[in-house]
Amino acid sequence: MGFGRRNQEEVVTEETKIWVCKADNCNCWIRDNFKSSPNPTCPICHGEMEETTRVLEVINNPSNHF
Repeated sequence: MGFGRRNQEEVVTEETKIWVCKADNCNCWIRDNFKSSPNPTCPICHGEMEETTRVLEVINNPSNHF
């Protein structure tokens, strides 16, 4: 029997634009729709970030300003 089994929802993924820290010793990244400025700096090491893409779970940000 399947007691304790739950129906699992399918995880929806898509290619997502992100910003990645350029510093070699930092692995921080931010989703584009969660950035705080048009050209963000790393929140961890305050270094430069570059734009790239990854396949990630879809997360909507209703307070997106940029």
